[in-house]
Amino acid sequence: MISSDTIRGYNDTFLLSLLNEGDSYGYALSKEIKDRTDGLYAIKETTLYSAFTRLKKNGYIEAYPGDVTQGKKRTYYRITADGKEYLKEKQKEWNITKRVVDQLG
Repeated sequence: MISSDTIRGYNDTFLLSLLNEGDSYGYALSKEIKDRTDGLYAIKETTLYSAFTRLKKNGYIEAYPGDVTQGKKRTYYRITADGKEYLKEKQKEWNITKRVVDQLG
């Protein structure tokens, strides 16, 4: 499993990328990250909700109430137009980062 310190700066990018595919909620997003990485990366709940707060504050995502589960409404998130622009920038940065790591690693 990868250290969260190694990848911390890209949690926002991962979440925006998944939300760019469709609206979702916290548990489903964390499960999707774990599944897509074959269990090599699992985002912590505190990290996940800190990212949601930061992304909402910056106007990159919006939250809205969804289905009622176990007595309370599930909160869903969707990417905004500003979030899509930010995601494009972060994806370019990610590709440069991967190239640097591959060249020096």
